[in-house]
Amino acid sequence: QVELVESGGGSAQAGGSLTLSCAASRNILSFDSLGWYRQAPGEQRELVATLNGDGTNYAESVKGRFTISRDNAKNTLFLKMNSLKPEDTAVYYCAAESGADVWMGQGTQVTVSS
Repeated sequence: QVELVESGGGSAQAGGSLTLSCAASRNILSFDSLGWYRQAPGEQRELVATLNGDGTNYAESVKGRFTISRDNAKNTLFLKMNSLKPEDTAVYYCAAESGADVWMGQGTQVTVSS
């Protein structure tokens, strides 16, 4: 069983920045893919960013503003969010995939006010 624990969420003003962290309970290099999802109230969960052997990918809505990265020594995944917009308000989840298995954290709330 893999445990993923997000932190770093909170409130920010539009134009501000937040960095989310996701601590994994095992070596993150063992995963095929890592990513961040978000779900706004009344909306479906959407993919925000992924990181795997092919590199990184971002949703169009966050390109140029968000950066996904990892610290292998700390088994931690990050999402650096700059130039935040009110529409970035959502619960953010980190996810890890290995073969057919997928794990997701409990989520962290991000609220951006105008």
